[in-house]
Amino acid sequence: MDRDTAEPSVQRLPGERTREWVEYHHRYSAPSEHAHEFAWDISGEAEGPFCTDLDGNVFLDFTCHIGAAPLGYNNPKITDRMAEFDLVDPLKIAGQDFYAGSAGGPAEPEIPGAAQLMERLVESASQYDMDTVFLSNSGAEAIENAMKIAYANTPERKYGITFLGAFHGRTLGTLSMTRAGDVYTRAYPETAGTRTVPFCEDRTCEESTCSCGFFAGGRSQLERMLDPERGYMDPAEVAFLVLEPIQGVGGYRFPSDAFMEEVQRVCETDDIHLIVDEIQSGVGRTGKMWAADHYAIEPDVICSAKALRSGATISRSDVFPEEKNRLGSTWGGGDLVAAAQGVFTLDAIRDYDLLDNAVERGQQVKELLVDADLHGVEDVRGKGLMLAIEFDSKERRNAVVKAGLQRGLLTLGCGHSTIRLLPPLDVTEREIELGVSLFCDAIDST
Repeated sequence: MDRDTAEPSVQRLPGERTREWVEYHHRYSAPSEHAHEFAWDISGEAEGPFCTDLDGNVFLDFTCHIGAAPLGYNNPKITDRMAEFDLVDPLKIAGQDFYAGSAGGPAEPEIPGAAQLMERLVESASQYDMDTVFLSNSGAEAIENAMKIAYANTPERKYGITFLGAFHGRTLGTLSMTRAGDVYTRAYPETAGTRTVPFCEDRTCEESTCSCGFFAGGRSQLERMLDPERGYMDPAEVAFLVLEPIQGVGGYRFPSDAFMEEVQRVCETDDIHLIVDEIQSGVGRTGKMWAADHYAIEPDVICSAKALRSGATISRSDVFPEEKNRLGSTWGGGDLVAAAQGVFTLDAIRDYDLLDNAVERGQQVKELLVDADLHGVEDVRGKGLMLAIEFDSKERRNAVVKAGLQRGLLTLGCGHSTIRLLPPLDVTEREIELGVSLFCDAIDST
């Protein structure tokens, strides 16, 4: 496949081989999984945003596997470097129990691994004076460990604060902080001590113009809750506040500067650990390395995963507990290939100026969509290549996703009536024009 000339091409959906694989998966998989009837042919042609399904249909993928494939498919920025060394066995090691290295020494290893990944993460978070990383397998584990180190660092505190619309994972601990929909949390027990406040829904609001409920009567709900005299929580008992700088599953909601400034002010005043969930928004997706970089906040902990290929809890050494085995996971962060992919991804973002590209191509998407003046579209928003199009109804949103698929464009819904677009970080001008054209055609057909 030639990425420079590739075009989406769809004959029949779902095709015979796709139906065969879907049926086979459902013989064994939990029924709640596999919500999208697209079957990627992992041995078929694919490069960048283009991929092939099992029936030979070619798609333009503007989902990047919900951000977990930040450079798309078979990108030579990754694959060429992976081809430089032979794979070994075991690839999955006891990464938190044993050290691993290779010829060349730590500074220039023959095969980069967990140590080099942690080094690059520290460099990427140096603006927050972060110097320590705990690697794990997933974003949920990254959040779990962020909460653990906050509790461990302030053992006298027992509460945590989350926001309406939040999604932080599917473990019981992270579900206790999730407020994106009851399908995720219904009837599951919740970790004690969780408190919830509104998340800003208006990215342009000021304290005096707030309509989302966060600011009311000249004071924020957060400040009211923690008021020493009239509030219902003692701030001296709050260990952490966790938020997505940009909410993902909750609908790609971008908060106002006033909201973020207030969050920072309260956390700083009451000495509360500020944990930012960068699992979907981090690693260059918004045109900065971390979405937090867009706002006037100073996180104490950054949680990353997806695009990083591993889970990571990043903070300062004074926040992490020093006691051995206080944190731990035999298999956490122990995948040699994932660690190398994480290193190569971070290197590609730096070496190919992909932060700048994300800003330019994201602006291109917004301008094209706004100029198209599309029927049923109520809002176009985004930072970098974390983009959202909100529709006037959930039904129209779902119809557009389906119509896009029929035209060879992969998209995903989120929130109530929103479609999210996550092109690869090195997406080209041609690919954006092609994808937006398909997207507009899909909207016009509904």
